[in-house]
Amino acid sequence: MSELSSRDIELFYRVSDIGGTGTAFSNPLLYRFLIRFLSPIVRFVFNIHYTGLERIPRKGPIILTSNHVSNLDPIFKILAARRQVFYLAKEGHFQKQPNRFIMKSNGMIETLRSEGGKDALSRAHDVLKSGYAVGIFPEGTRSRSENAPFIQSGKTGVARLSASFPKVPVFPISIIGSREVMPPGANMIRFWKRVDVHIGEPVTFEEWLGSTKGGNFSGEQLKSLVSIDKHGQSSILKSLYRKFTDQLMGTIVEMGAP
Repeated sequence: MSELSSRDIELFYRVSDIGGTGTAFSNPLLYRFLIRFLSPIVRFVFNIHYTGLERIPRKGPIILTSNHVSNLDPIFKILAARRQVFYLAKEGHFQKQPNRFIMKSNGMIETLRSEGGKDALSRAHDVLKSGYAVGIFPEGTRSRSENAPFIQSGKTGVARLSASFPKVPVFPISIIGSREVMPPGANMIRFWKRVDVHIGEPVTFEEWLGSTKGGNFSGEQLKSLVSIDKHGQSSILKSLYRKFTDQLMGTIVEMGAP
């Protein structure tokens, strides 16, 4: 692994930080109540088996990533974290009551389609900066495949967010069996069906960037990155983000994601 100094990471941060919205993130009181009192009940009702729970810290900013095959997947990730996890959701879910109240009360963050992906990442930036957990499905949407393999190619938003917080751990999580609990289009939940949730070893963008098996970037390369024009920087960053995302998705598959 290449040794990247704190100075090297500071240089990288100058060109990688996507920035927040400038608005302080507000933690919903009702969501805190639901996590504290309803989580044990939900965990009891479902037939969930977890491995690696001890890896997830109970405090501090983290990014939780996983495959996505069922509408129940966000719930299973929240139960794994044993803390509040905030997700991004399309503005259409917030337009009418009581949906708006429910979404806001359950930690969903409204993103504006007119602003595109940057708005979503900026709002996720606010959450991490406030010290909370962000839940991301790198695939961008629930898999619509009818047969395995269900996993899709990941979008690079998770890498861009991680690069903005190079010291924040990113956790790969594989969820197995949730599709059988609640298949696409189903209205009934099969609580008795088994779900396995595996939490892998976390990685930070800082560690990955200097690793020979990751970004394989040296201090000299970072200095060169900062010195070139915006177009050149964008091209190099896009390549890094695609590699980070592909490796992350590969890890999730290796952990058993269908």
